[in-house]
Amino acid sequence: MTHFAKTGALELLTADIKSCLLENGRQNAARIAEDGNTIDFHPVVKLFTPDGACTWLLSEIDPENSDLAFGLCDLGMGCPEIGSVSFAEIAALRGELGLPVERDLSFKAAKSLTAYADEARLLGRINA
Repeated sequence: MTHFAKTGALELLTADIKSCLLENGRQNAARIAEDGNTIDFHPVVKLFTPDGACTWLLSEIDPENSDLAFGLCDLGMGCPEIGSVSFAEIAALRGELGLPVERDLSFKAAKSLTAYADEARLLGRINA
């Protein structure tokens, strides 16, 4: 079973988005193995609850566990944070009206993940 299947009428990740996320994950894993540092990628995809306050800006997928993504996560409680999230959990999540998580089709990252995180910490929410 794949966690990249449709939830509702909208596919969360296209093949191109998944490929880019996986490539970023591989590059970051290699960089960490090489010198212990990480790469500050631009987010590749924005996911959100259309009837709730949750938003995710994801920059990579763990190359050894494709269910785990890395990015900026905002559960609508005023404290967005960078970390890992499970696609299975995102796909199972429903907002107040029972709507599934959707992908923002118009999202184009304008800055790095940490720049979004710095701004989100000041605002108490992701503003993308």
